[in-house]
Amino acid sequence: MKAIVSTRYGTPDVLELKEVEKPTPRDNEVLVKIHATSINAADWHLLTADIFLVRLAAGMLKPKNTILGCDIAGTVEAVGRDITQFKPGDAVFGEVFRHHYGGFAEYIAVPEQILALKPANLTFEAAAAAPLAAITALQGLRDLGQIQAGQKVLINGASGGVGTFAVQIAKHYGAEVTAVCSTRNVDLARALGACHVIDYTREDFTRNGLQYDLILAANGNLPVSAYRRALTPTGLCVMTGGSPSQTFPVMFLGPVLSKKDGQRFSMLTLKPNLKDLPLIKELLEAGKIASVIDRRYSLAEAPDAFRYFGEGHAKGKVVINVAP
Repeated sequence: MKAIVSTRYGTPDVLELKEVEKPTPRDNEVLVKIHATSINAADWHLLTADIFLVRLAAGMLKPKNTILGCDIAGTVEAVGRDITQFKPGDAVFGEVFRHHYGGFAEYIAVPEQILALKPANLTFEAAAAAPLAAITALQGLRDLGQIQAGQKVLINGASGGVGTFAVQIAKHYGAEVTAVCSTRNVDLARALGACHVIDYTREDFTRNGLQYDLILAANGNLPVSAYRRALTPTGLCVMTGGSPSQTFPVMFLGPVLSKKDGQRFSMLTLKPNLKDLPLIKELLEAGKIASVIDRRYSLAEAPDAFRYFGEGHAKGKVVINVAP
């Protein structure tokens, strides 16, 4: 089968289209013919090792897993003898971030527990754009954020992969949502359901006097002191991404930075929850949330897709079509 392979850390130039061995599913695995995948920030970090901690988990000198790709959408090609949920021909989607990646390939073998039937009303592209970003937004808002109806919630980085889903999910939970994005994405943020939109090129949300019960920081490089100004006295800031200068202080000093019975800061670490993907499927099918796709590339064009993603200006997701 064909796959995009990276045998060393570096720029998108290290990505190569190669012929590799097609996987054979174990008794408890499903073999999926991948139709589409998408790029996530996790893929970029694993490719470039721009955060040194990546090497501790992915390999100090070179990547342990040479095929990236956290999201998949495709059809079931074959199943192991212990599989009960799926059969050949089923259209499925899922997040393989915690299963050694592998989405940038024509086939992948994965446990059935991390898959769900593809929403019938979605294309493979739209389905492939959703899993990791939507689950990240869901866990950040619902699990860490403890979001409640009526709360004032701000999404910083509202036009990115996680941010576009976060705006919609926060709105679904009944929050008063403020989206922070650049000028060219203001209309998108409003279309996603944001009650208020702040153009960060014209206004600093940390200095306008407004405060929020919950802030989801999906990107950026703001210091904790800036977020403190934008939080209510008992507000919570959840970080799902951003530059090391923004995330590392919270990652390592979250409890110290948080005040007892006051403002709190937390860094999201995704946790396995087999109920999350079915919930995302339900929300997608009901039209409560939708994937935002900026650009589409073929598998052979993966290096170009990563170059564009690395510029940091993608609206929503960058999708790679694996099957023609």
